[in-house]
Amino acid sequence: MKRKIQTIFYLFVSTFLVLFFVFIKGSYSYSDEPALPSGLTPSSSTEPQLPQGLHSPDSSEPQLPQGLDKTTTKEEIKDNKKQKKYLPIDIKGFWDNRIGTRYRNDKHQSKDLTLGESRLQLKAEKFWDIIGIETTGDFYGDLIQEEFNFDLRQARLTWTLSPTLDLRIGRQILTWGTGDQIFINDLFPKDWNSFFVGREQEYLKAPSDSIKLGWYPEWFNFELVYTPRFTPDRYITGNPITFWNPLLNELQGEEQEIHPDHPGPRFHDDEWAFRAYRKINNYELALYTYSGRWKSPGGQRLIPPLQSYFPKLNVHGASLRGPLGKGILSLEMGYYDSREDRAGNSPLINNSEFRFLMGYEQELAKDLTGAFQIYLEHIMGYDNYKDNQPFWVYNKDENRFVTTIRITRQLMNQNLILSWFMYYSPTDRDFFLRPNMRYKINDKWWIEGGANIFIGNEPYTFFGQFMENSNIYISARVYF
Repeated sequence: MKRKIQTIFYLFVSTFLVLFFVFIKGSYSYSDEPALPSGLTPSSSTEPQLPQGLHSPDSSEPQLPQGLDKTTTKEEIKDNKKQKKYLPIDIKGFWDNRIGTRYRNDKHQSKDLTLGESRLQLKAEKFWDIIGIETTGDFYGDLIQEEFNFDLRQARLTWTLSPTLDLRIGRQILTWGTGDQIFINDLFPKDWNSFFVGREQEYLKAPSDSIKLGWYPEWFNFELVYTPRFTPDRYITGNPITFWNPLLNELQGEEQEIHPDHPGPRFHDDEWAFRAYRKINNYELALYTYSGRWKSPGGQRLIPPLQSYFPKLNVHGASLRGPLGKGILSLEMGYYDSREDRAGNSPLINNSEFRFLMGYEQELAKDLTGAFQIYLEHIMGYDNYKDNQPFWVYNKDENRFVTTIRITRQLMNQNLILSWFMYYSPTDRDFFLRPNMRYKINDKWWIEGGANIFIGNEPYTFFGQFMENSNIYISARVYF
Protein backbone atom coordinates (compact mmCIF):
# COMPACT_ATOMS: atom_id res chain seq x y z
CA MET A 1 0.00 0.00 0.00
CA LYS A 2 2.85 2.36 0.89
CA ARG A 3 4.51 1.74 -2.47
CA LYS A 4 1.26 2.46 -4.32
CA ILE A 5 0.83 5.76 -2.52
CA GLN A 6 4.44 6.70 -3.28
CA THR A 7 3.98 5.74 -6.95
CA ILE A 8 0.89 7.94 -7.25
CA PHE A 9 2.76 10.75 -5.51
CA TYR A 10 5.73 10.46 -7.89
CA LEU A 11 3.48 10.43 -10.96
CA PHE A 12 1.59 13.50 -9.76
CA VAL A 13 4.74 15.51 -9.10
CA SER A 14 6.35 14.28 -12.34
CA THR A 15 3.38 15.73 -14.20
CA PHE A 16 4.00 19.06 -12.50
CA LEU A 17 7.65 19.03 -13.54
CA VAL A 18 6.89 18.03 -17.14
CA LEU A 19 4.44 20.92 -17.42
CA PHE A 20 7.11 23.18 -15.98
CA PHE A 21 9.60 22.42 -18.74
CA VAL A 22 6.93 22.62 -21.44
CA PHE A 23 5.79 26.08 -20.41
CA ILE A 24 9.26 27.45 -19.74
CA LYS A 25 10.08 27.11 -23.41
CA GLY A 26 7.23 29.51 -24.25
CA SER A 27 9.08 32.52 -21.52
CA TYR A 28 13.82 42.94 -5.64
CA SER A 29 15.19 45.02 -3.32
CA TYR A 30 14.55 44.20 0.22
CA SER A 31 12.74 46.58 2.40
CA ASP A 32 12.29 46.74 6.09
CA GLU A 33 9.81 43.89 5.92
CA PRO A 34 10.64 40.59 4.16
CA ALA A 35 9.73 40.50 0.50
CA LEU A 36 6.86 38.31 -0.57
CA PRO A 37 7.77 35.27 -2.69
CA SER A 38 7.50 35.58 -6.44
CA GLY A 39 3.89 35.38 -7.49
CA LEU A 40 2.46 36.74 -4.24
CA THR A 41 3.08 40.40 -5.00
CA PRO A 42 0.20 42.82 -4.57
CA SER A 43 -0.82 42.25 -8.18
CA SER A 44 -1.76 38.70 -7.24
CA SER A 45 -3.12 39.37 -3.79
CA THR A 46 -5.36 36.84 -2.22
CA GLU A 47 -7.95 39.55 -1.58
CA PRO A 48 -10.22 40.40 -4.56
CA GLN A 49 -10.04 43.92 -5.98
CA LEU A 50 -13.12 46.13 -5.77
CA PRO A 51 -14.91 46.62 -9.10
CA GLN A 52 -14.43 49.92 -10.89
CA GLY A 53 -16.72 52.55 -9.47
CA LEU A 54 -16.71 51.22 -5.91
CA HIS A 55 -13.68 53.24 -4.83
CA SER A 56 -14.28 56.41 -2.88
CA PRO A 57 -11.64 59.16 -3.02
CA ASP A 58 -12.83 60.62 0.27
CA SER A 59 -13.25 57.48 2.36
CA SER A 60 -11.42 54.27 3.10
CA GLU A 61 -14.71 52.40 2.79
CA PRO A 62 -16.20 51.67 -0.67
CA GLN A 63 -19.48 53.40 -1.55
CA LEU A 64 -22.55 51.29 -2.16
CA PRO A 65 -23.87 51.12 -5.74
CA GLN A 66 -26.47 53.74 -6.65
CA GLY A 67 -29.92 52.88 -5.30
CA LEU A 68 -28.67 50.69 -2.43
CA ASP A 69 -27.37 53.41 -0.11
CA LYS A 70 -30.68 53.84 1.77
CA THR A 71 -31.87 50.26 2.11
CA THR A 72 -29.86 49.14 5.14
CA THR A 73 -32.29 47.83 7.75
CA LYS A 74 -32.18 48.55 11.47
CA GLU A 75 -31.48 44.86 12.10
CA GLU A 76 -28.40 44.98 9.82
CA ILE A 77 -27.14 48.09 11.58
CA LYS A 78 -27.52 46.30 14.93
CA ASP A 79 -25.64 43.25 13.64
CA ASN A 80 -22.82 45.45 12.36
CA LYS A 81 -22.52 47.19 15.73
CA LYS A 82 -22.41 43.85 17.52
CA GLN A 83 -19.72 42.59 15.18
CA LYS A 84 -17.59 45.70 15.78
CA LYS A 85 -18.09 45.33 19.50
CA TYR A 86 -17.09 41.68 19.74
CA LEU A 87 -14.57 41.61 16.88
CA PRO A 88 -12.54 44.82 17.30
CA ILE A 89 -9.65 43.43 15.24
CA ASP A 90 -9.48 41.82 11.82
CA ILE A 91 -8.25 38.21 11.84
CA LYS A 92 -7.02 36.63 8.64
CA GLY A 93 -4.69 33.86 7.63
CA PHE A 94 -4.38 30.65 5.65
CA TRP A 95 -4.47 26.87 5.91
CA ASP A 96 -1.55 25.15 4.19
CA ASN A 97 -1.05 21.41 3.62
CA ARG A 98 2.07 19.98 2.05
CA ILE A 99 3.99 16.74 1.76
CA GLY A 100 7.44 15.93 0.40
CA THR A 101 9.64 12.86 0.08
CA ARG A 102 13.19 11.93 -0.86
CA TYR A 103 13.61 10.23 -4.20
CA ARG A 104 17.02 8.86 -3.21
CA ASN A 105 17.80 6.41 -0.44
CA ASP A 106 19.30 7.99 2.68
CA LYS A 107 20.58 5.35 5.09
CA HIS A 108 21.06 8.01 7.76
CA GLN A 109 17.31 8.72 8.03
CA SER A 110 14.55 6.32 9.14
CA LYS A 111 11.85 8.06 7.05
CA ASP A 112 11.60 8.79 3.35
CA LEU A 113 9.40 11.79 4.10
CA THR A 114 11.19 15.13 4.32
CA LEU A 115 8.05 17.20 4.82
CA GLY A 116 4.56 16.41 6.04
CA GLU A 117 2.50 19.04 7.77
CA SER A 118 -0.83 20.79 8.05
CA ARG A 119 -0.34 24.43 9.00
CA LEU A 120 -2.86 27.04 10.14
CA GLN A 121 -1.62 30.62 10.25
CA LEU A 122 -3.62 33.33 12.05
CA LYS A 123 -2.75 37.00 11.74
CA ALA A 124 -4.27 39.90 13.67
CA GLU A 125 -3.38 43.58 13.75
CA LYS A 126 -4.71 46.76 15.29
CA PHE A 127 -3.56 50.33 14.59
CA TRP A 128 -4.20 53.60 16.39
CA ASP A 129 -2.82 57.05 15.58
CA ILE A 130 0.80 56.46 16.60
CA ILE A 131 0.76 52.85 17.88
CA GLY A 132 0.16 49.55 16.12
CA ILE A 133 0.14 45.93 17.28
CA GLU A 134 0.73 43.01 14.89
CA THR A 135 0.69 39.30 15.71
CA THR A 136 1.15 36.22 13.52
CA GLY A 137 1.20 32.64 14.76
CA ASP A 138 1.35 29.22 13.09
CA PHE A 139 -0.26 26.07 14.48
CA TYR A 140 0.98 22.98 12.66
CA GLY A 141 1.08 19.23 12.91
CA ASP A 142 4.42 17.72 11.89
CA LEU A 143 4.40 14.14 10.56
CA ILE A 144 8.21 13.95 10.56
CA GLN A 145 8.67 14.78 14.24
CA GLU A 146 5.22 13.32 15.07
CA GLU A 147 4.17 16.28 17.17
CA PHE A 148 1.94 19.37 17.20
CA ASN A 149 3.71 22.73 17.37
CA PHE A 150 3.12 26.46 17.59
CA ASP A 151 5.49 28.95 15.97
CA LEU A 152 5.03 32.58 16.98
CA ARG A 153 6.16 34.36 13.82
CA GLN A 154 5.41 37.92 14.90
CA ALA A 155 4.25 39.80 18.02
CA ARG A 156 5.45 43.36 17.80
CA LEU A 157 4.44 46.84 18.85
CA THR A 158 5.19 49.78 16.53
CA TRP A 159 5.33 53.23 18.09
CA THR A 160 5.76 56.34 15.92
CA LEU A 161 7.64 58.67 18.24
CA SER A 162 7.84 61.50 15.69
CA PRO A 163 7.47 61.95 11.92
CA THR A 164 11.09 60.79 11.49
CA LEU A 165 11.48 58.37 14.41
CA ASP A 166 9.80 55.03 15.10
CA LEU A 167 10.32 52.12 17.45
CA ARG A 168 9.42 48.45 17.03
CA ILE A 169 9.58 46.05 19.97
CA GLY A 170 8.89 42.32 20.11
CA ARG A 171 9.13 39.24 17.93
CA GLN A 172 9.64 40.22 14.31
CA ILE A 173 11.11 39.05 11.02
CA LEU A 174 13.85 41.39 9.83
CA THR A 175 15.79 41.54 6.59
CA TRP A 176 18.05 43.81 4.60
CA GLY A 177 20.69 43.51 1.87
CA THR A 178 20.42 42.99 -1.89
CA GLY A 179 20.94 39.24 -2.40
CA ASP A 180 18.35 36.84 -3.81
CA GLN A 181 18.57 33.80 -1.48
CA ILE A 182 22.20 34.71 -0.77
CA PHE A 183 22.90 36.76 2.35
CA ILE A 184 25.99 38.76 3.28
CA ASN A 185 24.99 41.64 5.56
CA ASP A 186 21.63 40.15 6.50
CA LEU A 187 22.64 38.51 9.78
CA PHE A 188 19.09 37.93 10.98
CA PRO A 189 18.12 34.27 11.55
CA LYS A 190 17.26 31.95 8.65
CA ASP A 191 15.46 28.60 8.64
CA TRP A 192 17.58 26.37 6.39
CA ASN A 193 15.56 23.23 7.15
CA SER A 194 12.42 24.89 5.74
CA PHE A 195 14.34 26.07 2.69
CA PHE A 196 15.72 22.62 1.85
CA VAL A 197 12.52 20.59 2.33
CA GLY A 198 10.04 22.73 0.37
CA ARG A 199 8.15 25.01 2.73
CA GLU A 200 6.91 28.31 1.31
CA GLN A 201 9.83 30.67 0.64
CA GLU A 202 8.66 33.11 3.34
CA TYR A 203 9.74 30.51 5.93
CA LEU A 204 13.39 30.91 4.96
CA LYS A 205 13.28 33.95 7.27
CA ALA A 206 13.00 33.09 10.96
CA PRO A 207 11.87 35.53 13.70
CA SER A 208 13.91 37.09 16.47
CA ASP A 209 12.97 38.94 19.68
CA SER A 210 14.42 42.36 18.97
CA ILE A 211 14.13 46.10 19.45
CA LYS A 212 14.40 48.16 16.28
CA LEU A 213 14.85 51.92 16.27
CA GLY A 214 14.53 53.78 12.97
CA TRP A 215 15.47 57.41 12.35
CA TYR A 216 14.62 58.80 8.91
CA PRO A 217 15.78 62.40 8.41
CA GLU A 218 15.87 63.80 4.88
CA TRP A 219 19.65 63.50 4.48
CA PHE A 220 20.06 59.82 5.51
CA ASN A 221 18.20 56.87 7.05
CA PHE A 222 19.42 54.96 10.10
CA GLU A 223 18.23 51.67 11.62
CA LEU A 224 19.54 50.07 14.80
CA VAL A 225 18.47 46.57 15.84
CA TYR A 226 19.23 45.18 19.30
CA THR A 227 18.56 41.54 20.12
CA PRO A 228 18.98 40.93 23.88
CA ARG A 229 19.76 37.22 23.40
CA PHE A 230 21.68 35.85 20.42
CA THR A 231 19.26 34.13 18.02
CA PRO A 232 20.96 31.56 15.76
CA ASP A 233 19.70 30.23 12.45
CA ARG A 234 17.38 27.26 12.46
CA TYR A 235 20.39 25.34 11.23
CA ILE A 236 20.89 21.80 9.89
CA THR A 237 21.18 19.34 12.80
CA GLY A 238 20.89 15.97 11.03
CA ASN A 239 17.13 15.60 11.46
CA PRO A 240 15.53 15.54 8.93
CA ILE A 241 18.44 16.75 6.73
CA THR A 242 21.67 14.74 6.61
CA PHE A 243 24.91 16.78 6.53
CA TRP A 244 28.70 16.32 6.35
CA ASN A 245 30.74 16.56 9.56
CA PRO A 246 34.30 17.49 8.52
CA LEU A 247 35.91 16.54 11.85
CA LEU A 248 34.43 13.03 11.80
CA ASN A 249 34.90 12.82 8.03
CA GLU A 250 31.41 11.36 7.52
CA LEU A 251 27.75 12.13 6.88
CA GLN A 252 25.52 12.50 9.95
CA GLY A 253 21.78 11.93 10.22
CA GLU A 254 19.10 11.65 12.87
CA GLU A 255 21.03 9.15 15.01
CA GLN A 256 23.90 11.62 15.38
CA GLU A 257 21.86 14.81 15.59
CA ILE A 258 23.95 17.72 16.88
CA HIS A 259 22.97 19.85 19.87
CA PRO A 260 25.27 22.91 19.94
CA ASP A 261 26.02 24.87 23.07
CA HIS A 262 23.71 27.89 23.02
CA PRO A 263 25.08 31.20 24.31
CA GLY A 264 24.16 32.63 27.69
CA PRO A 265 21.12 34.54 28.99
CA ARG A 266 19.61 37.79 27.78
CA PHE A 267 21.82 40.89 27.84
CA HIS A 268 24.91 38.67 28.20
CA ASP A 269 25.20 37.24 24.68
CA ASP A 270 23.33 39.86 22.70
CA GLU A 271 23.47 41.11 19.09
CA TRP A 272 23.69 44.53 17.49
CA ALA A 273 22.98 45.34 13.84
CA PHE A 274 23.15 48.77 12.24
CA ARG A 275 22.29 50.07 8.77
CA ALA A 276 22.66 53.55 7.28
CA TYR A 277 21.24 54.12 3.82
CA ARG A 278 19.98 56.74 1.40
CA LYS A 279 19.09 57.21 -2.25
CA ILE A 280 21.57 59.00 -4.48
CA ASN A 281 19.81 59.76 -7.76
CA ASN A 282 18.28 56.37 -8.62
CA TYR A 283 20.72 54.29 -6.58
CA GLU A 284 20.38 53.16 -2.99
CA LEU A 285 23.62 53.09 -1.03
CA ALA A 286 23.75 51.25 2.31
CA LEU A 287 26.40 50.68 4.99
CA TYR A 288 26.12 47.86 7.54
CA THR A 289 27.75 46.65 10.73
CA TYR A 290 26.97 43.68 13.00
CA SER A 291 28.27 42.40 16.31
CA GLY A 292 27.24 38.97 17.57
CA ARG A 293 28.12 35.39 16.63
CA TRP A 294 28.25 33.08 13.62
CA LYS A 295 24.60 32.28 12.92
CA SER A 296 25.18 28.55 12.36
CA PRO A 297 27.66 26.50 14.44
CA GLY A 298 31.14 27.62 13.38
CA GLY A 299 33.30 26.27 16.18
CA GLN A 300 34.02 23.03 18.04
CA ARG A 301 35.02 22.55 21.68
CA LEU A 302 37.25 19.55 22.36
CA ILE A 303 36.77 19.64 26.13
CA PRO A 304 34.34 16.77 26.93
CA PRO A 305 31.59 16.58 26.09
CA LEU A 306 32.53 17.40 22.50
CA GLN A 307 30.15 20.11 21.38
CA SER A 308 29.85 22.61 18.56
CA TYR A 309 29.12 26.26 19.34
CA PHE A 310 28.74 29.75 17.84
CA PRO A 311 32.02 31.74 17.87
CA LYS A 312 31.95 35.53 18.18
CA LEU A 313 31.68 37.48 14.95
CA ASN A 314 31.72 41.04 13.63
CA VAL A 315 30.60 41.91 10.10
CA HIS A 316 31.12 45.18 8.23
CA GLY A 317 29.79 45.76 4.74
CA ALA A 318 28.13 47.90 2.09
CA SER A 319 25.70 47.55 -0.81
CA LEU A 320 24.59 49.49 -3.88
CA ARG A 321 21.44 48.89 -5.94
CA GLY A 322 19.97 50.73 -8.90
CA PRO A 323 19.08 50.72 -12.59
CA LEU A 324 21.54 49.71 -15.29
CA GLY A 325 20.36 49.47 -18.88
CA LYS A 326 16.98 47.73 -18.93
CA GLY A 327 17.48 46.01 -15.59
CA ILE A 328 18.53 46.41 -11.95
CA LEU A 329 22.14 46.00 -10.81
CA SER A 330 23.05 45.10 -7.23
CA LEU A 331 26.44 44.97 -5.53
CA GLU A 332 27.14 43.88 -1.96
CA MET A 333 30.23 43.06 0.07
CA GLY A 334 31.07 42.17 3.65
CA TYR A 335 34.08 41.45 5.83
CA TYR A 336 33.50 38.65 8.36
CA ASP A 337 35.77 39.26 11.34
CA SER A 338 36.00 35.95 13.24
CA ARG A 339 36.92 37.46 16.58
CA GLU A 340 38.06 34.22 18.23
CA ASP A 341 40.45 33.23 15.40
CA ARG A 342 41.56 36.34 13.52
CA ALA A 343 44.92 34.81 12.62
CA GLY A 344 43.31 31.63 11.31
CA ASN A 345 45.45 29.35 13.49
CA SER A 346 42.65 27.28 15.01
CA PRO A 347 41.28 24.39 12.93
CA LEU A 348 38.20 24.31 15.18
CA ILE A 349 36.90 27.84 14.46
CA ASN A 350 35.82 29.45 11.20
CA ASN A 351 38.42 31.75 9.67
CA SER A 352 37.63 35.36 8.84
CA GLU A 353 36.20 35.79 5.34
CA PHE A 354 35.61 38.40 2.67
CA ARG A 355 32.32 37.99 0.77
CA PHE A 356 31.20 39.69 -2.43
CA LEU A 357 27.98 39.53 -4.49
CA MET A 358 27.00 41.00 -7.85
CA GLY A 359 23.50 40.54 -9.28
CA TYR A 360 21.46 41.69 -12.25
CA GLU A 361 17.72 41.35 -12.92
CA GLN A 362 15.78 42.22 -16.07
CA GLU A 363 12.41 41.67 -17.70
CA LEU A 364 13.21 39.57 -20.77
CA ALA A 365 9.72 39.65 -22.28
CA LYS A 366 6.17 40.21 -21.16
CA ASP A 367 5.57 38.12 -17.99
CA LEU A 368 9.11 36.69 -18.22
CA THR A 369 11.93 37.85 -15.94
CA GLY A 370 15.48 36.63 -15.58
CA ALA A 371 18.20 37.24 -13.01
CA PHE A 372 21.70 36.04 -12.25
CA GLN A 373 24.18 36.48 -9.38
CA ILE A 374 27.90 35.88 -8.88
CA TYR A 375 28.99 35.24 -5.30
CA LEU A 376 32.47 34.88 -3.77
CA GLU A 377 33.66 33.62 -0.38
CA HIS A 378 37.37 34.29 0.22
CA ILE A 379 39.02 32.71 3.29
CA MET A 380 41.41 35.08 5.06
CA GLY A 381 44.68 33.66 6.45
CA TYR A 382 44.40 30.67 4.12
CA ASP A 383 48.01 29.49 4.62
CA ASN A 384 47.46 29.25 8.37
CA TYR A 385 44.16 27.48 7.71
CA LYS A 386 45.85 24.78 5.60
CA ASP A 387 48.83 24.37 7.93
CA ASN A 388 46.64 23.74 10.98
CA GLN A 389 44.00 21.42 9.52
CA PRO A 390 44.04 17.76 10.69
CA PHE A 391 45.36 15.44 7.96
CA TRP A 392 42.00 13.66 7.52
CA VAL A 393 39.97 16.86 6.95
CA TYR A 394 39.25 17.96 3.38
CA ASN A 395 40.53 21.50 2.97
CA LYS A 396 38.15 24.11 1.62
CA ASP A 397 39.22 26.14 -1.42
CA GLU A 398 40.62 29.57 -0.67
CA ASN A 399 37.99 31.04 -3.00
CA ARG A 400 34.51 29.54 -3.36
CA PHE A 401 32.45 30.84 -6.26
CA VAL A 402 28.69 30.38 -6.61
CA THR A 403 26.49 31.53 -9.48
CA THR A 404 22.70 31.65 -9.44
CA ILE A 405 20.10 31.90 -12.20
CA ARG A 406 16.43 32.69 -11.67
CA ILE A 407 13.80 32.52 -14.42
CA THR A 408 10.15 33.33 -13.71
CA ARG A 409 7.34 32.88 -16.23
CA GLN A 410 3.72 33.94 -15.67
CA LEU A 411 0.95 32.45 -17.81
CA MET A 412 -2.85 32.19 -17.96
CA ASN A 413 -3.44 35.80 -16.82
CA GLN A 414 -0.66 35.37 -14.24
CA ASN A 415 -2.56 32.56 -12.52
CA LEU A 416 0.14 30.03 -13.43
CA ILE A 417 3.65 30.88 -12.22
CA LEU A 418 6.65 28.79 -13.26
CA SER A 419 10.00 29.46 -11.63
CA TRP A 420 13.47 28.00 -11.89
CA PHE A 421 16.22 28.86 -9.40
CA MET A 422 19.65 27.27 -9.73
CA TYR A 423 22.82 27.49 -7.65
CA TYR A 424 26.02 26.29 -9.31
CA SER A 425 29.49 26.35 -7.78
CA PRO A 426 32.29 25.99 -10.36
CA THR A 427 34.86 25.55 -7.58
CA ASP A 428 32.94 22.86 -5.65
CA ARG A 429 31.40 21.49 -8.87
CA ASP A 430 28.00 21.04 -7.28
CA PHE A 431 24.43 22.22 -7.96
CA PHE A 432 21.23 23.05 -6.10
CA LEU A 433 18.14 23.19 -8.36
CA ARG A 434 14.77 24.57 -7.23
CA PRO A 435 12.05 24.18 -9.91
CA ASN A 436 8.58 25.27 -8.81
CA MET A 437 5.10 25.56 -10.31
CA ARG A 438 2.17 27.34 -8.68
CA TYR A 439 -1.39 27.60 -9.98
CA LYS A 440 -3.89 30.08 -8.56
CA ILE A 441 -7.32 28.41 -8.74
CA ASN A 442 -9.20 31.50 -7.56
CA ASP A 443 -8.74 34.42 -5.20
CA LYS A 444 -8.47 32.11 -2.19
CA TRP A 445 -6.99 28.79 -3.37
CA TRP A 446 -3.69 27.84 -4.96
CA ILE A 447 -1.75 24.60 -5.46
CA GLU A 448 1.98 24.14 -5.82
CA GLY A 449 4.55 21.53 -6.75
CA GLY A 450 8.33 21.63 -6.81
CA ALA A 451 11.63 19.98 -6.00
CA ASN A 452 14.92 20.51 -4.19
CA ILE A 453 17.59 18.73 -6.22
CA PHE A 454 21.20 18.48 -5.00
CA ILE A 455 23.95 17.33 -7.37
CA GLY A 456 27.64 16.96 -6.54
CA ASN A 457 30.76 14.91 -7.06
CA GLU A 458 31.84 14.73 -3.42
CA PRO A 459 29.91 14.49 -0.13
CA TYR A 460 32.06 17.15 1.57
CA THR A 461 31.15 20.10 -0.69
CA PHE A 462 28.42 22.50 0.41
CA PHE A 463 25.61 21.30 -1.86
CA GLY A 464 27.12 17.86 -2.47
CA GLN A 465 26.62 16.92 1.20
CA PHE A 466 22.84 17.12 0.72
CA MET A 467 22.58 14.83 -2.34
CA GLU A 468 20.68 12.11 -0.48
CA ASN A 469 18.21 14.73 0.77
CA SER A 470 16.98 15.59 -2.75
CA ASN A 471 13.19 15.73 -2.58
CA ILE A 472 9.94 16.54 -4.37
CA TYR A 473 6.86 18.10 -2.75
CA ILE A 474 3.29 19.24 -3.40
CA SER A 475 1.03 21.61 -1.45
CA ALA A 476 -2.35 23.31 -1.37
CA ARG A 477 -3.27 26.55 0.43
CA VAL A 478 -6.50 28.42 1.10
CA TYR A 479 -6.65 32.01 2.39
CA PHE A 480 -9.41 33.46 4.57
